[in-house]
Amino acid sequence: MGKPLRVLLVEDSEDDVLLTVRALKKGGYDPLHERVENAGAMRKALQEKTWDVILCDYQMPQFDGLAAISLLKKTGSDIPLIILSGAIGEETAVECMRLGAHDYIMKDKLARLVPAIERELREAESRSKRRQAEEALKESEERYRSFTDSTSDMVFLKDDEFKYIMVNHAYLEFYKCNEAEILGKTFLDFMPEKRVRDCHASDIQVRESNKLVVTIEHDEKRIVETRKYPVRLKEGKIGVGGIVRDITDRKRAEEALKESENKYRLIAENMTDVITIMDINLRFTFVSPSIMRLRGFTVEEVMDQSLEQIMTPESLQISAKVFEEEMQREASGTADPDRVRIIEVEEYRKDMTRVWVEVSLSYLRDADGRPIGILSLTRDITERKKAEKDLKETLESLRKALGTTTQVLVSAIEVRDPYTAGHQIRSTNLACAIATEMGLPQEKIEGIRMAGSIHDIGKLSIPAEILSKPTKLTGLEFSLIKEHSVKGYEMLKDVESPWPLAEIVYQHHERMDGSGYPRSLKGDAILMEARILAVADVVESMASHRPYRPALGINAALEEIEKNKGILYDNAVADACLRLFREKGFELDGI
Repeated sequence: MGKPLRVLLVEDSEDDVLLTVRALKKGGYDPLHERVENAGAMRKALQEKTWDVILCDYQMPQFDGLAAISLLKKTGSDIPLIILSGAIGEETAVECMRLGAHDYIMKDKLARLVPAIERELREAESRSKRRQAEEALKESEERYRSFTDSTSDMVFLKDDEFKYIMVNHAYLEFYKCNEAEILGKTFLDFMPEKRVRDCHASDIQVRESNKLVVTIEHDEKRIVETRKYPVRLKEGKIGVGGIVRDITDRKRAEEALKESENKYRLIAENMTDVITIMDINLRFTFVSPSIMRLRGFTVEEVMDQSLEQIMTPESLQISAKVFEEEMQREASGTADPDRVRIIEVEEYRKDMTRVWVEVSLSYLRDADGRPIGILSLTRDITERKKAEKDLKETLESLRKALGTTTQVLVSAIEVRDPYTAGHQIRSTNLACAIATEMGLPQEKIEGIRMAGSIHDIGKLSIPAEILSKPTKLTGLEFSLIKEHSVKGYEMLKDVESPWPLAEIVYQHHERMDGSGYPRSLKGDAILMEARILAVADVVESMASHRPYRPALGINAALEEIEKNKGILYDNAVADACLRLFREKGFELDGI
Protein backbone atom coordinates (compact mmCIF):
# COMPACT_ATOMS: atom_id res chain seq x y z
CA MET A 1 0.00 0.00 0.00
CA GLY A 2 1.48 3.34 -1.09
CA LYS A 3 1.35 6.65 0.71
CA PRO A 4 -2.11 8.29 0.61
CA LEU A 5 -2.43 11.34 -1.65
CA ARG A 6 -5.59 13.38 -2.37
CA VAL A 7 -5.35 14.57 -5.98
CA LEU A 8 -7.77 16.82 -7.89
CA LEU A 9 -7.25 16.29 -11.64
CA VAL A 10 -8.45 19.16 -13.84
CA GLU A 11 -8.36 17.15 -17.08
CA ASP A 12 -10.63 16.40 -20.07
CA SER A 13 -8.88 13.17 -21.11
CA GLU A 14 -9.61 10.01 -19.13
CA ASP A 15 -6.59 8.33 -20.75
CA ASP A 16 -4.30 11.07 -19.45
CA VAL A 17 -5.85 10.63 -15.99
CA LEU A 18 -5.01 6.93 -16.07
CA LEU A 19 -1.42 7.66 -17.11
CA THR A 20 -1.07 10.26 -14.33
CA VAL A 21 -2.47 7.90 -11.67
CA ARG A 22 -0.16 5.16 -12.91
CA ALA A 23 2.84 7.50 -12.56
CA LEU A 24 1.79 8.40 -8.99
CA LYS A 25 1.42 4.74 -8.02
CA LYS A 26 4.78 3.97 -9.57
CA GLY A 27 6.24 6.72 -7.42
CA GLY A 28 4.92 5.09 -4.22
CA TYR A 29 1.57 6.84 -3.76
CA ASP A 30 -1.97 5.49 -3.41
CA PRO A 31 -3.84 8.43 -4.97
CA LEU A 32 -7.43 9.22 -4.03
CA HIS A 33 -8.39 11.25 -7.10
CA GLU A 34 -11.27 13.01 -8.74
CA ARG A 35 -11.42 14.36 -12.31
CA VAL A 36 -13.13 17.66 -13.23
CA GLU A 37 -13.06 19.50 -16.55
CA ASN A 38 -14.84 22.82 -16.03
CA ALA A 39 -14.98 25.71 -13.57
CA GLY A 40 -18.19 24.66 -11.85
CA ALA A 41 -16.98 21.15 -11.14
CA MET A 42 -13.63 22.42 -9.88
CA ARG A 43 -15.30 24.96 -7.59
CA LYS A 44 -17.56 22.28 -6.14
CA ALA A 45 -14.66 19.89 -5.57
CA LEU A 46 -12.71 22.60 -3.73
CA GLN A 47 -15.68 23.42 -1.53
CA GLU A 48 -16.62 19.85 -0.61
CA LYS A 49 -13.26 18.07 -0.22
CA THR A 50 -9.70 18.56 0.93
CA TRP A 51 -6.87 18.13 -1.57
CA ASP A 52 -3.14 17.74 -1.25
CA VAL A 53 -2.36 18.79 -4.82
CA ILE A 54 -4.08 19.92 -8.04
CA LEU A 55 -2.82 18.60 -11.40
CA CYS A 56 -4.22 20.76 -14.19
CA ASP A 57 -4.15 20.38 -17.98
CA TYR A 58 -3.35 23.70 -19.67
CA GLN A 59 -5.85 23.57 -22.56
CA MET A 60 -9.33 21.89 -22.40
CA PRO A 61 -12.50 22.37 -24.45
CA GLN A 62 -14.43 24.02 -21.59
CA PHE A 63 -11.61 25.30 -19.40
CA ASP A 64 -7.90 26.17 -19.31
CA GLY A 65 -5.01 26.32 -16.88
CA LEU A 66 -5.00 30.10 -16.41
CA ALA A 67 -8.70 30.08 -15.50
CA ALA A 68 -8.07 27.24 -13.02
CA ILE A 69 -5.25 29.21 -11.40
CA SER A 70 -7.53 32.26 -11.11
CA LEU A 71 -10.36 30.21 -9.60
CA LEU A 72 -8.01 28.65 -7.01
CA LYS A 73 -6.68 32.07 -6.00
CA LYS A 74 -10.22 33.39 -5.48
CA THR A 75 -10.97 30.55 -3.02
CA GLY A 76 -7.97 31.53 -0.92
CA SER A 77 -6.88 27.87 -0.72
CA ASP A 78 -3.20 27.11 -0.24
CA ILE A 79 -3.09 24.03 -2.47
CA PRO A 80 -0.13 23.47 -4.82
CA LEU A 81 -1.23 23.58 -8.47
CA ILE A 82 0.97 21.94 -11.12
CA ILE A 83 0.32 22.43 -14.83
CA LEU A 84 0.38 19.18 -16.86
CA SER A 85 0.46 19.76 -20.59
CA GLY A 86 1.18 17.89 -23.77
CA ALA A 87 2.38 21.04 -25.52
CA ILE A 88 3.18 24.29 -23.73
CA GLY A 89 5.68 26.94 -24.72
CA GLU A 90 8.33 28.37 -22.41
CA GLU A 91 6.65 31.78 -22.41
CA THR A 92 3.27 30.29 -21.52
CA ALA A 93 4.83 28.20 -18.76
CA VAL A 94 6.51 31.29 -17.27
CA GLU A 95 3.18 33.14 -17.38
CA CYS A 96 1.46 30.27 -15.53
CA MET A 97 4.17 30.34 -12.86
CA ARG A 98 3.89 34.11 -12.57
CA LEU A 99 0.13 33.91 -12.03
CA GLY A 100 0.34 31.27 -9.31
CA ALA A 101 1.16 27.80 -10.68
CA HIS A 102 3.79 26.05 -8.57
CA ASP A 103 5.34 24.06 -11.45
CA TYR A 104 4.71 22.78 -14.96
CA ILE A 105 5.46 19.30 -16.32
CA MET A 106 5.14 17.97 -19.86
CA LYS A 107 2.91 14.88 -20.13
CA ASP A 108 5.69 12.98 -21.87
CA LYS A 109 7.92 13.55 -18.81
CA LEU A 110 5.69 12.21 -16.00
CA ALA A 111 8.79 10.85 -14.27
CA ARG A 112 9.22 14.43 -12.95
CA LEU A 113 5.75 14.41 -11.40
CA VAL A 114 6.39 12.58 -8.12
CA PRO A 115 9.55 14.60 -7.19
CA ALA A 116 7.67 17.81 -7.99
CA ILE A 117 4.69 16.78 -5.82
CA GLU A 118 6.95 15.76 -2.93
CA ARG A 119 8.70 19.12 -3.12
CA GLU A 120 5.39 21.01 -3.11
CA LEU A 121 4.06 18.94 -0.19
CA ARG A 122 7.18 19.82 1.80
CA GLU A 123 6.79 23.49 0.98
CA ALA A 124 3.07 23.39 1.84
CA GLU A 125 3.95 21.90 5.22
CA SER A 126 6.55 24.62 5.69
CA ARG A 127 4.00 27.32 4.88
CA SER A 128 1.58 25.77 7.37
CA LYS A 129 4.23 25.89 10.07
CA ARG A 130 4.94 29.55 9.25
CA ARG A 131 1.24 30.39 9.59
CA GLN A 132 1.15 28.64 12.94
CA ALA A 133 4.23 30.59 13.99
CA GLU A 134 2.58 33.86 12.89
CA GLU A 135 -0.54 33.03 14.89
CA ALA A 136 1.61 32.24 17.90
CA LEU A 137 3.44 35.53 17.40
CA LYS A 138 0.15 37.42 17.29
CA GLU A 139 -0.93 35.77 20.52
CA SER A 140 2.45 36.59 22.03
CA GLU A 141 2.09 40.24 20.97
CA GLU A 142 -1.32 40.41 22.65
CA ARG A 143 0.18 39.02 25.83
CA TYR A 144 3.05 41.51 25.51
CA ARG A 145 0.60 44.40 25.16
CA SER A 146 -1.30 43.21 28.23
CA PHE A 147 1.96 43.03 30.16
CA THR A 148 3.23 46.45 29.06
CA ASP A 149 -0.04 48.11 30.03
CA SER A 150 0.18 46.60 33.51
CA THR A 151 3.77 47.66 34.22
CA SER A 152 4.69 50.94 35.85
CA ASP A 153 7.61 51.40 33.44
CA MET A 154 6.97 53.39 30.27
CA VAL A 155 7.22 51.28 27.11
CA PHE A 156 7.33 52.50 23.51
CA LEU A 157 8.06 51.30 19.99
CA LYS A 158 9.07 53.48 17.02
CA ASP A 159 9.23 52.66 13.30
CA ASP A 160 12.30 53.13 11.06
CA GLU A 161 11.50 56.87 10.78
CA PHE A 162 11.37 57.17 14.58
CA LYS A 163 7.60 57.70 14.58
CA TYR A 164 5.71 56.18 17.50
CA ILE A 165 3.73 53.04 16.63
CA MET A 166 3.05 51.82 20.20
CA VAL A 167 3.09 53.29 23.72
CA ASN A 168 1.69 51.86 26.94
CA HIS A 169 -0.60 53.53 29.47
CA ALA A 170 2.27 54.52 31.76
CA TYR A 171 3.95 56.41 28.90
CA LEU A 172 0.76 58.34 28.12
CA GLU A 173 0.20 59.19 31.76
CA PHE A 174 3.79 60.38 32.29
CA TYR A 175 3.73 62.74 29.29
CA LYS A 176 0.08 63.70 29.85
CA CYS A 177 -1.18 62.89 26.34
CA ASN A 178 -3.39 60.38 24.56
CA GLU A 179 -2.58 57.94 21.74
CA ALA A 180 -4.03 60.22 19.05
CA GLU A 181 -1.54 62.93 20.05
CA ILE A 182 1.54 60.70 19.85
CA LEU A 183 1.06 57.74 17.47
CA GLY A 184 2.41 58.45 14.01
CA LYS A 185 4.45 61.39 15.32
CA THR A 186 8.05 61.88 16.41
CA PHE A 187 9.48 63.21 19.66
CA LEU A 188 9.83 66.57 17.90
CA ASP A 189 6.07 67.10 17.97
CA PHE A 190 5.65 67.30 21.73
CA MET A 191 9.04 67.76 23.46
CA PRO A 192 11.45 70.68 24.10
CA GLU A 193 14.23 71.17 21.53
CA LYS A 194 17.11 69.88 23.67
CA ARG A 195 15.22 66.73 24.59
CA VAL A 196 14.47 66.24 20.90
CA ARG A 197 18.15 66.44 19.92
CA ASP A 198 19.20 64.01 22.63
CA CYS A 199 16.40 61.58 21.83
CA HIS A 200 17.02 61.66 18.08
CA ALA A 201 20.76 61.11 18.56
CA SER A 202 20.19 58.04 20.71
CA ASP A 203 17.60 56.66 18.24
CA ILE A 204 20.15 56.90 15.44
CA GLN A 205 22.83 55.33 17.65
CA VAL A 206 20.59 52.34 18.36
CA ARG A 207 19.79 51.75 14.69
CA GLU A 208 23.38 52.17 13.49
CA SER A 209 25.06 50.20 16.28
CA ASN A 210 22.27 47.58 16.43
CA LYS A 211 22.67 47.26 20.18
CA LEU A 212 21.28 48.53 23.47
CA VAL A 213 21.76 52.22 24.29
CA VAL A 214 21.09 53.63 27.75
CA THR A 215 20.46 57.36 28.23
CA ILE A 216 19.70 59.53 31.24
CA GLU A 217 17.57 62.64 30.68
CA HIS A 218 16.95 65.51 33.09
CA ASP A 219 14.42 68.27 33.21
CA GLU A 220 13.43 70.70 35.96
CA LYS A 221 11.62 68.11 38.06
CA ARG A 222 12.30 64.55 36.95
CA ILE A 223 15.08 62.23 35.79
CA VAL A 224 14.32 59.31 33.46
CA GLU A 225 16.44 56.42 32.27
CA THR A 226 15.72 55.15 28.76
CA ARG A 227 16.94 51.77 27.59
CA LYS A 228 16.63 51.65 23.80
CA TYR A 229 17.21 48.60 21.66
CA PRO A 230 16.87 47.71 17.96
CA VAL A 231 13.63 46.01 16.89
CA ARG A 232 13.21 44.15 13.61
CA LEU A 233 10.03 45.26 11.84
CA LYS A 234 8.37 44.06 8.64
CA GLU A 235 10.25 44.11 5.34
CA GLY A 236 13.60 44.03 7.09
CA LYS A 237 13.27 47.53 8.55
CA ILE A 238 14.80 48.35 11.92
CA GLY A 239 12.81 50.29 14.51
CA VAL A 240 13.59 51.37 18.05
CA GLY A 241 11.98 49.92 21.15
CA GLY A 242 12.50 51.24 24.62
CA ILE A 243 11.68 51.13 28.30
CA VAL A 244 11.60 54.44 30.12
CA ARG A 245 11.84 54.43 33.88
CA ASP A 246 11.37 57.39 36.15
CA ILE A 247 14.58 57.19 38.19
CA THR A 248 14.28 60.51 39.98
CA ASP A 249 13.92 58.91 43.37
CA ARG A 250 16.65 56.39 42.64
CA LYS A 251 19.09 59.07 41.57
CA ARG A 252 18.40 61.12 44.67
CA ALA A 253 18.88 58.02 46.77
CA GLU A 254 22.16 57.21 45.04
CA GLU A 255 23.47 60.70 45.73
CA ALA A 256 22.66 60.24 49.39
CA LEU A 257 24.20 56.77 49.41
CA LYS A 258 27.55 58.09 48.16
CA GLU A 259 28.27 59.07 51.76
CA SER A 260 27.94 55.50 52.94
CA GLU A 261 29.62 52.53 51.25
CA ASN A 262 27.44 50.14 53.23
CA LYS A 263 24.27 51.56 51.76
CA TYR A 264 25.86 51.47 48.29
CA ARG A 265 26.71 47.79 48.76
CA LEU A 266 23.13 47.07 49.87
CA ILE A 267 21.80 48.31 46.53
CA ALA A 268 24.52 46.49 44.57
CA GLU A 269 23.84 43.19 46.28
CA ASN A 270 20.16 43.29 45.33
CA MET A 271 20.57 44.12 41.65
CA THR A 272 19.98 41.57 38.89
CA ASP A 273 23.03 42.78 36.98
CA VAL A 274 26.50 42.13 38.38
CA ILE A 275 28.52 44.98 39.86
CA THR A 276 32.25 44.59 40.32
CA ILE A 277 35.05 46.90 41.48
CA MET A 278 38.69 46.30 40.55
CA ASP A 279 41.74 48.13 41.73
CA ILE A 280 44.09 49.77 39.26
CA ASN A 281 45.98 46.45 38.92
CA LEU A 282 42.80 44.67 37.80
CA ARG A 283 42.29 42.73 41.04
CA PHE A 284 38.73 42.40 42.34
CA THR A 285 37.86 44.31 45.50
CA PHE A 286 34.08 43.88 45.30
CA VAL A 287 31.73 41.48 43.47
CA SER A 288 27.96 41.58 43.91
CA PRO A 289 26.18 38.30 44.87
CA SER A 290 24.27 38.33 41.56
CA ILE A 291 27.41 36.81 40.02
CA MET A 292 26.05 33.45 41.20
CA ARG A 293 23.04 33.77 38.87
CA LEU A 294 25.15 34.91 35.94
CA ARG A 295 28.16 32.57 36.07
CA GLY A 296 27.47 30.01 38.80
CA PHE A 297 30.48 31.01 40.90
CA THR A 298 30.31 32.30 44.46
CA VAL A 299 31.60 35.76 45.30
CA GLU A 300 34.62 34.22 47.01
CA GLU A 301 35.51 32.12 43.97
CA VAL A 302 35.34 35.08 41.62
CA MET A 303 37.44 37.28 43.91
CA ASP A 304 40.34 34.85 43.33
CA GLN A 305 39.93 34.65 39.55
CA SER A 306 42.02 36.48 36.97
CA LEU A 307 40.57 37.93 33.77
CA GLU A 308 42.19 35.03 31.86
CA GLN A 309 40.03 32.60 33.88
CA ILE A 310 36.88 34.66 33.36
CA MET A 311 36.90 35.55 29.64
CA THR A 312 37.44 33.64 26.42
CA PRO A 313 40.74 34.44 24.65
CA GLU A 314 38.96 36.52 22.00
CA SER A 315 37.11 38.58 24.61
CA LEU A 316 40.27 39.01 26.64
CA GLN A 317 41.88 40.71 23.63
CA ILE A 318 38.92 43.10 23.36
CA SER A 319 39.18 44.00 27.05
CA ALA A 320 42.94 44.47 26.86
CA LYS A 321 42.54 46.86 23.94
CA VAL A 322 39.94 48.93 25.85
CA PHE A 323 42.15 49.13 28.98
CA GLU A 324 45.13 50.16 26.85
CA GLU A 325 43.16 52.92 25.11
CA GLU A 326 41.90 54.30 28.44
CA MET A 327 45.39 54.25 29.95
CA GLN A 328 46.70 56.20 26.94
CA ARG A 329 43.96 58.80 27.41
CA GLU A 330 44.87 59.13 31.08
CA ALA A 331 48.56 59.49 30.24
CA SER A 332 47.87 62.14 27.58
CA GLY A 333 45.47 64.10 29.80
CA THR A 334 42.55 63.71 27.34
CA ALA A 335 40.48 61.38 29.51
CA ASP A 336 36.81 62.24 30.19
CA PRO A 337 36.18 61.60 33.92
CA ASP A 338 32.55 60.73 33.21
CA ARG A 339 33.31 58.42 30.29
CA VAL A 340 31.61 54.99 30.31
CA ARG A 341 32.91 52.29 27.96
CA ILE A 342 30.48 49.55 26.95
CA ILE A 343 31.86 46.30 25.55
CA GLU A 344 30.36 42.93 24.69
CA VAL A 345 32.42 39.91 25.77
CA GLU A 346 31.98 36.18 26.33
CA GLU A 347 32.63 34.75 29.80
CA TYR A 348 32.89 31.21 31.18
CA ARG A 349 30.31 29.80 33.56
CA LYS A 350 31.30 27.33 36.25
CA ASP A 351 30.20 24.38 34.07
CA MET A 352 32.47 25.80 31.26
CA THR A 353 29.53 26.84 29.10
CA ARG A 354 29.72 30.41 27.81
CA VAL A 355 27.56 33.46 28.43
CA TRP A 356 27.54 36.71 26.44
CA VAL A 357 27.54 39.82 28.62
CA GLU A 358 27.46 43.58 28.14
CA VAL A 359 29.93 45.30 30.45
CA SER A 360 29.78 49.03 31.24
CA LEU A 361 33.18 50.24 32.50
CA SER A 362 34.09 53.50 34.21
CA TYR A 363 36.89 54.73 36.45
CA LEU A 364 36.55 55.39 40.17
CA ARG A 365 38.59 58.48 41.03
CA ASP A 366 40.02 60.10 44.11
CA ALA A 367 39.42 63.71 45.15
CA ASP A 368 42.08 64.90 42.71
CA GLY A 369 40.48 63.07 39.78
CA ARG A 370 43.12 60.33 39.56
CA PRO A 371 41.83 56.81 38.76
CA ILE A 372 41.93 54.47 41.75
CA GLY A 373 39.76 51.63 40.47
CA ILE A 374 37.37 50.38 37.81
CA LEU A 375 33.62 50.03 38.30
CA SER A 376 31.78 47.63 35.98
CA LEU A 377 28.13 46.72 35.47
CA THR A 378 27.65 43.35 33.75
CA ARG A 379 24.40 42.24 32.09
CA ASP A 380 23.51 38.90 30.48
CA ILE A 381 22.84 39.42 26.72
CA THR A 382 23.06 35.78 25.59
CA GLU A 383 19.52 35.70 24.22
CA ARG A 384 20.05 38.93 22.31
CA LYS A 385 23.25 37.60 20.73
CA LYS A 386 21.41 34.42 19.72
CA ALA A 387 18.67 36.53 18.13
CA GLU A 388 21.29 38.55 16.24
CA LYS A 389 22.87 35.33 14.94
CA ASP A 390 19.48 33.96 13.86
CA LEU A 391 18.74 37.24 12.08
CA LYS A 392 22.07 37.13 10.24
CA GLU A 393 21.44 33.54 9.12
CA THR A 394 17.95 34.46 7.92
CA LEU A 395 19.28 37.41 5.90
CA GLU A 396 21.96 35.20 4.33
CA SER A 397 19.31 32.62 3.41
CA LEU A 398 17.18 35.31 1.79
CA ARG A 399 20.21 36.64 -0.11
CA LYS A 400 20.92 33.15 -1.51
CA ALA A 401 17.27 32.68 -2.49
CA LEU A 402 17.30 36.03 -4.30
CA GLY A 403 20.45 35.03 -6.16
CA THR A 404 18.86 31.76 -7.28
CA THR A 405 15.75 33.57 -8.51
CA THR A 406 17.89 36.03 -10.43
CA GLN A 407 19.77 33.20 -12.13
CA VAL A 408 16.46 31.67 -13.26
CA LEU A 409 15.47 35.02 -14.80
CA VAL A 410 18.86 35.31 -16.53
CA SER A 411 18.44 31.84 -18.01
CA ALA A 412 14.93 32.69 -19.22
CA ILE A 413 16.20 35.84 -20.96
CA GLU A 414 19.04 34.01 -22.67
CA VAL A 415 16.67 31.28 -23.89
CA ARG A 416 14.58 33.99 -25.54
CA ASP A 417 17.60 35.81 -27.01
CA PRO A 418 20.42 33.25 -27.53
CA TYR A 419 22.53 35.66 -29.56
CA THR A 420 23.12 37.81 -26.51
CA ALA A 421 23.92 34.85 -24.23
CA GLY A 422 26.56 36.09 -21.84
CA HIS A 423 25.82 39.78 -22.56
CA GLN A 424 24.19 40.38 -19.20
CA ILE A 425 26.91 38.69 -17.17
CA ARG A 426 29.72 40.46 -19.05
CA SER A 427 27.94 43.82 -18.73
CA THR A 428 27.41 43.14 -15.04
CA ASN A 429 31.05 42.23 -14.41
CA LEU A 430 32.21 45.38 -16.20
CA ALA A 431 29.68 47.57 -14.35
CA CYS A 432 30.83 46.18 -10.98
CA ALA A 433 34.47 46.73 -11.93
CA ILE A 434 33.71 50.36 -12.88
CA ALA A 435 31.85 50.90 -9.60
CA THR A 436 34.78 49.44 -7.65
CA GLU A 437 37.23 51.64 -9.57
CA MET A 438 35.09 54.67 -8.63
CA GLY A 439 35.23 53.70 -4.94
CA LEU A 440 31.49 53.10 -4.51
CA PRO A 441 30.46 51.29 -1.30
CA GLN A 442 30.08 47.52 -1.43
CA GLU A 443 26.33 47.65 -0.80
CA LYS A 444 25.81 49.84 -3.87
CA ILE A 445 28.03 47.53 -5.95
CA GLU A 446 25.87 44.57 -4.92
CA GLY A 447 22.82 46.48 -6.15
CA ILE A 448 24.55 47.09 -9.50
CA ARG A 449 25.40 43.40 -9.73
CA MET A 450 21.79 42.39 -9.10
CA ALA A 451 20.30 44.95 -11.50
CA GLY A 452 22.90 44.24 -14.20
CA SER A 453 22.19 40.52 -14.20
CA ILE A 454 18.53 41.17 -15.09
CA HIS A 455 18.71 44.52 -16.89
CA ASP A 456 17.32 43.02 -20.12
CA ILE A 457 14.48 41.12 -18.43
CA GLY A 458 12.01 43.22 -20.43
CA LYS A 459 13.09 41.30 -23.55
CA LEU A 460 10.85 38.46 -22.36
CA SER A 461 7.95 40.51 -23.77
CA ILE A 462 9.53 41.02 -27.22
CA PRO A 463 8.92 38.51 -30.06
CA ALA A 464 11.87 36.13 -30.44
CA GLU A 465 12.04 36.62 -34.20
CA ILE A 466 12.84 40.31 -33.66
CA LEU A 467 15.49 39.58 -31.03
CA SER A 468 17.31 37.17 -33.36
CA LYS A 469 16.66 38.94 -36.68
CA PRO A 470 19.87 38.69 -38.78
CA THR A 471 19.23 41.90 -40.73
CA LYS A 472 18.85 45.55 -39.79
CA LEU A 473 15.74 46.28 -37.72
CA THR A 474 12.93 48.40 -39.12
CA GLY A 475 11.81 51.51 -37.28
CA LEU A 476 8.81 49.67 -35.85
CA GLU A 477 10.93 46.72 -34.75
CA PHE A 478 13.45 48.99 -33.05
CA SER A 479 10.64 50.80 -31.23
CA LEU A 480 9.53 47.41 -29.88
CA ILE A 481 13.08 46.66 -28.76
CA LYS A 482 13.23 50.02 -26.94
CA GLU A 483 10.15 49.00 -24.94
CA HIS A 484 12.19 46.42 -23.00
CA SER A 485 13.29 49.05 -20.45
CA VAL A 486 9.66 49.93 -19.70
CA LYS A 487 8.62 46.28 -19.59
CA GLY A 488 11.50 45.46 -17.28
CA TYR A 489 10.48 48.28 -14.94
CA GLU A 490 6.87 47.04 -14.89
CA MET A 491 8.04 43.52 -14.03
CA LEU A 492 10.26 44.71 -11.17
CA LYS A 493 8.50 47.76 -9.70
CA ASP A 494 6.63 45.78 -7.03
CA VAL A 495 9.59 43.56 -6.08
CA GLU A 496 10.78 44.18 -2.50
CA SER A 497 14.54 44.86 -2.59
CA PRO A 498 17.14 46.90 -0.67
CA TRP A 499 18.17 48.37 -4.04
CA PRO A 500 16.23 50.41 -6.64
CA LEU A 501 16.35 47.53 -9.16
CA ALA A 502 13.29 48.62 -11.13
CA GLU A 503 14.57 52.19 -11.61
CA ILE A 504 18.07 51.04 -12.62
CA VAL A 505 16.58 48.75 -15.28
CA TYR A 506 14.21 51.56 -16.34
CA GLN A 507 17.06 54.05 -16.79
CA HIS A 508 19.94 52.01 -18.26
CA HIS A 509 19.34 53.42 -21.78
CA GLU A 510 19.06 57.06 -20.64
CA ARG A 511 21.85 59.47 -21.63
CA MET A 512 23.33 62.45 -19.79
CA ASP A 513 22.19 64.96 -22.45
CA GLY A 514 18.59 63.68 -22.45
CA SER A 515 18.86 61.86 -25.79
CA GLY A 516 18.25 58.42 -24.29
CA TYR A 517 15.03 56.50 -23.76
CA PRO A 518 12.38 55.82 -22.58
CA ARG A 519 11.96 59.06 -20.55
CA SER A 520 14.72 61.31 -21.93
CA LEU A 521 16.15 61.88 -18.44
CA LYS A 522 19.13 64.22 -18.03
CA GLY A 523 22.14 64.51 -15.73
CA ASP A 524 21.47 64.03 -12.03
CA ALA A 525 17.95 62.75 -12.74
CA ILE A 526 19.65 59.49 -13.77
CA LEU A 527 20.72 57.15 -10.96
CA MET A 528 24.48 56.63 -10.68
CA GLU A 529 23.91 52.88 -10.91
CA ALA A 530 22.09 53.36 -14.23
CA ARG A 531 24.88 55.62 -15.56
CA ILE A 532 27.44 52.91 -14.78
CA LEU A 533 25.32 50.15 -16.31
CA ALA A 534 24.73 52.30 -19.45
CA VAL A 535 28.48 52.56 -20.13
CA ALA A 536 29.06 48.85 -19.45
CA ASP A 537 26.11 47.93 -21.68
CA VAL A 538 27.42 50.03 -24.60
CA VAL A 539 31.00 48.70 -24.34
CA GLU A 540 29.91 45.06 -24.18
CA SER A 541 27.35 45.43 -27.00
CA MET A 542 29.81 47.09 -29.40
CA ALA A 543 32.57 44.62 -28.60
CA SER A 544 30.32 41.57 -29.12
CA HIS A 545 28.88 39.87 -32.20
CA ARG A 546 25.22 40.51 -33.02
CA PRO A 547 22.94 38.71 -35.57
CA TYR A 548 22.74 41.84 -37.73
CA ARG A 549 26.46 42.77 -37.59
CA PRO A 550 29.91 41.42 -36.66
CA ALA A 551 31.66 42.54 -33.49
CA LEU A 552 33.02 46.11 -33.71
CA GLY A 553 35.81 45.40 -31.25
CA ILE A 554 36.81 46.76 -27.86
CA ASN A 555 38.84 49.65 -29.33
CA ALA A 556 35.80 50.99 -31.21
CA ALA A 557 33.75 50.66 -28.03
CA LEU A 558 36.28 52.62 -25.97
CA GLU A 559 36.52 55.31 -28.66
CA GLU A 560 32.73 55.70 -28.46
CA ILE A 561 32.91 56.18 -24.69
CA GLU A 562 35.80 58.64 -24.93
CA LYS A 563 34.20 60.66 -27.74
CA ASN A 564 30.88 61.06 -25.92
CA LYS A 565 32.23 61.40 -22.39
CA GLY A 566 30.33 64.19 -20.66
CA ILE A 567 27.73 64.23 -23.47
CA LEU A 568 26.04 60.84 -23.49
CA TYR A 569 27.98 59.24 -20.64
CA ASP A 570 28.86 60.38 -17.13
CA ASN A 571 32.40 61.80 -16.94
CA ALA A 572 33.49 59.90 -13.84
CA VAL A 573 32.02 56.63 -15.09
CA ALA A 574 33.62 56.99 -18.53
CA ASP A 575 37.04 57.81 -17.01
CA ALA A 576 36.87 54.78 -14.71
CA CYS A 577 35.94 52.52 -17.64
CA LEU A 578 38.78 53.81 -19.81
CA ARG A 579 41.30 53.36 -16.96
CA LEU A 580 40.23 49.76 -16.45
CA PHE A 581 40.91 48.77 -20.06
CA ARG A 582 43.85 51.02 -20.95
CA GLU A 583 45.80 51.08 -17.69
CA LYS A 584 44.73 48.05 -15.66
CA GLY A 585 44.32 45.39 -18.33
CA PHE A 586 40.64 44.64 -17.80
CA GLU A 587 39.18 42.19 -20.33
CA LEU A 588 35.65 41.05 -21.20
CA ASP A 589 35.35 37.27 -20.82
CA GLY A 590 35.02 35.48 -24.13
CA ILE A 591 35.77 38.57 -26.26
